[in-house]
Amino acid sequence: MNLEVLKEVYKVIEDRKNNPKPSSYVSALMAKGFESVLAKIEEESKELIDAAKNKNSSEIIHEAVDLMFHMFILLVFKNIKFEEILKEFKRRRK
Repeated sequence: MNLEVLKEVYKVIEDRKNNPKPSSYVSALMAKGFESVLAKIEEESKELIDAAKNKNSSEIIHEAVDLMFHMFILLVFKNIKFEEILKEFKRRRK
């Protein structure tokens, strides 16, 4: 498996920011503003922590992906490109 699915998700989020759709969760969350995006990350972080303490691995994975998805929304909201994230991972790997 490679990073293609992550890139696809990131591109969809970028598209929802640049071309909002009324039926889109991402567009609606971004329209609510920065504080709403942060609140959602806080909520998802707590859910991941709870899952890690009390749940099986499938629930942990589910909550981790929810958190990552909302982190992507924050990064797009702040105009950070996916490639910048990969570059930072690579820098830390050295």
